[in-house]
Formats: sequence, structure tokens, C-alpha cells
Amino acid sequence: MLIRRETPADVDAIRAVHSAAFATTDGGGGVPVEATLVDALRADEGWLPAYSLVAVDPDGQVVGHVVATRGRVGGEPVALGLGPLGVLPQWQRRGVGSALMHAVLGAADAREEPLVVLLGHPDYYPRFGFGPAVELGVTPPQPWGPQYFMARPMHAWRRSIRGEFRYARPFDEL
Repeated sequence: MLIRRETPADVDAIRAVHSAAFATTDGGGGVPVEATLVDALRADEGWLPAYSLVAVDPDGQVVGHVVATRGRVGGEPVALGLGPLGVLPQWQRRGVGSALMHAVLGAADAREEPLVVLLGHPDYYPRFGFGPAVELGVTPPQPWGPQYFMARPMHAWRRSIRGEFRYARPFDEL
């Protein structure tokens, strides 16, 4: 498996990854919001191409995707909003999601991003250094439980980064 930046040729494959990864089993059959969210993020001013990464198998097929976009804390552009992160079902539980997380966090740290924030499962993300964002003084834009709204301070993090977090605009339209 190889992790690399997204290219224009990957757009349809990325949509397919998120469609499969977030498909519901209730028979609803609709397109998962994550599949269209990435397209909306690409068109937003918060899009940061360096943080849209794909995992490809030995044949070059895209099997996973992660993206982080510009977020704001207290109105300042000092954070990344991570997500969605998706992996094709047949590739799940094989280390693809972990590899994507390590890659995007490594890129964020190398580019001196102070903070990465996400809304996610409290049993999965702490292994990557995430904890309740409120413990850092960063509050969610909606009344989500603190166990789900998590942040990871990077090397460039400063204690003065405090306040309400705002995702890129397409998240507000969900």
C-alpha cells in the first residue's frame, strides 16, 4: 500500500470509497453525506490539497482517503478539521485507516499546523493522540459530547489557541 496526495484522476475513486465506506445497512440506499462532502470541500476556500491523501493498493486502485481542511479557533486559522476518513470495506481492519491517519498527521506537523480537530469515535482516535478538545479550551461548534469532539495538539500548538472551533463552510451545510 502507498499513501500519496490526491490527483484529479482520483476524484471518482475517492467518491466511491466514501460511498462504500459509509453506506448504510438499513436499506436506505441513499448516497452517504461523506461522499458528497469531499466534493463540496474541494470547492471551498478551506481546501488544502496537501492534506487530501489516498491509499492505493499495489495495482494503483484507491482503497482509502482522508482529508483535512482549514478550521478556525476563535476566528483564527490555526487548526485543521480532519475528515472524512474512509476505507473500502474489503480493506478495513488491515491498517489502511491507521496509515492514512499517520500520514495526514505527519503532514500537518511538518507544515507546522498547531492543532487537528475531529468529530469521531472515542474508542478509535485516542490511539493517534486525540483527546477531548474542551481540555485544550477548544469548544465544538454544536453541542456534541466532549468524548466525540476531539483534538490533537501538534508541535506548533500554543496554549493561547482557545475558543470555538469552526469547520470549513461545507460542514455547516450538513
